[in-house]
Amino acid sequence: MHLSRRTLLASATTMAVPAGSTRRRERFRTGFEELAADGYALLDAQKVGVVTNPTGVTRDAAHIVDVMHRDPRVRLTAVFGPEHGFRGTAQAGGSEGRYDDSATGLPVYDTYLKSGRPLADVFTASGVDTVVFDIQDVGARFYTYIWTLYDCMEAAGLAGKRFVVLDRPNPVTGRAAHGPVLHKEFATFVGRQPIAQAHGMTVAELARLFNGEFLTAPVPLETVLMPGWRRGRFYDDWGLPWVPPSPNMPTPDTALVYSGTCMFEGTNLSEGRGTTRPFELLGAEGVDGRWAAAVNGLGLPGVRFREAYFAPTFSKFEGKTVGGVQIHVTDRAAYDPVRTGIALLVTARKVWDGFAWRPDNWIDKLTGSDRVRMMIDAGAGTDEVTGAWQEELAAFRRVRKEYLLYK
Repeated sequence: MHLSRRTLLASATTMAVPAGSTRRRERFRTGFEELAADGYALLDAQKVGVVTNPTGVTRDAAHIVDVMHRDPRVRLTAVFGPEHGFRGTAQAGGSEGRYDDSATGLPVYDTYLKSGRPLADVFTASGVDTVVFDIQDVGARFYTYIWTLYDCMEAAGLAGKRFVVLDRPNPVTGRAAHGPVLHKEFATFVGRQPIAQAHGMTVAELARLFNGEFLTAPVPLETVLMPGWRRGRFYDDWGLPWVPPSPNMPTPDTALVYSGTCMFEGTNLSEGRGTTRPFELLGAEGVDGRWAAAVNGLGLPGVRFREAYFAPTFSKFEGKTVGGVQIHVTDRAAYDPVRTGIALLVTARKVWDGFAWRPDNWIDKLTGSDRVRMMIDAGAGTDEVTGAWQEELAAFRRVRKEYLLYK
């Protein structure tokens, strides 16, 4: 992997206490809370449009669009909705389209599957001066909101707009990056650029990385940071409400496993959609207790697997009872979701003769190359598969380090 390093950091301003601050936990604030505490000075005299979804909330669960709309200090004139929509009414692969929001009367523009000049034209048509981004990420490369961020940054640059990112916690911590790095020839909306499968960054850090490494024409970028946030802390440490970022991300526990088990979208096994524990339950018709026994036998750190049976209400195996495993994370600090996901794929293929990849090789898009699929098909074990990406992961970690904003 080759990433061209640019000296762009000085051009992106931030609002926050220094990363080495000793403020206590109770002084933690999200990017939006920091912006509001400063009287929205960063948005003064600007016509503002916000890219957000139901996760853009205050700690008392009020949506930031509703809060800003009522505040005379902010000229909020538009909202931009991503996949699932601004108010979150659409399922995976859907959006709400263009409409006027009934609560505020604001025009809501659809950004889903738009990029480049078409998305720039949306920003131009909206008449805004500044585009603000505030969406809760979950820490995985294939979760599309970070690529909504990327596309909106690129489009804002093309349209001549300022771009402001309001930071939120990475719910699974920002301790380290894990997993394979995307190869550019496999780029899609579940991975535009070569970052690790579990990137270990916040959206503000990613925005600075995108601006400094990937965007041909960097956007005028400002990031509002989180006073008091620490890289090693999980989402439930911060006293924030969890709003599902998408219909199949119901809890922070889902986010904890997602960067590994979402790989099962690329197989013929259920990834748990249509259950109350998506991405924690995995299975298929004909799978039995041998799978749980096999993966438990690997002694993976921080996790145990329970033989489980379930009947999805939609998606794969709708209305049918399937067998498989439920993932129980026992030590969040020791748990490696991507390694665990590979171990589950390797053992599923060994114990169930019905195992197959999705015919379109979607697994290659999720993992960022055809290497994982081809190695598992060739009989490689967990250590061999995960060892194959260590060099490119180390290179990404070196670049990532230059953009980290918190201790």
